Amino acid sequence: MTEPTFNYDEISDTLYISFSPGEAATGIELNDYIVLRINKNERRAIGLTFLEYSLLAQKTELGPRSFPLTGLTQLSDELRAVVLDILLRPPLTEWLALSTYTPSLADSVPITSLLAPIAA
Repeated sequence: MTEPTFNYDEISDTLYISFSPGEAATGIELNDYIVLRINKNERRAIGLTFLEYSLLAQKTELGPRSFPLTGLTQLSDELRAVVLDILLRPPLTEWLALSTYTPSLADSVPITSLLAPIAA
């Protein structure tokens, strides 16, 4: 695998990370701030887009900020399984930490936070 390429747009505060530059991909909105680009057939990450990157990367007094992956609820069961499989493997495991928020024993909400913020 080649090294990822980074492109940060200061005006829009958007960070683009490409794992396979120039490759066609399907965009999956994980939430209002994070878009995952994938090759569905190969079950492979092509890139990530972080909107309002400085907010996502900002630490709090208790640690990194976490964000619910609300976009997963909009996917078919099959596509959701593909996306989760991709999210739980490199290269994404180098950038995103996944966990679950459990507001009750019956409910669980997948969440993520940035593992390795880069200097934008």
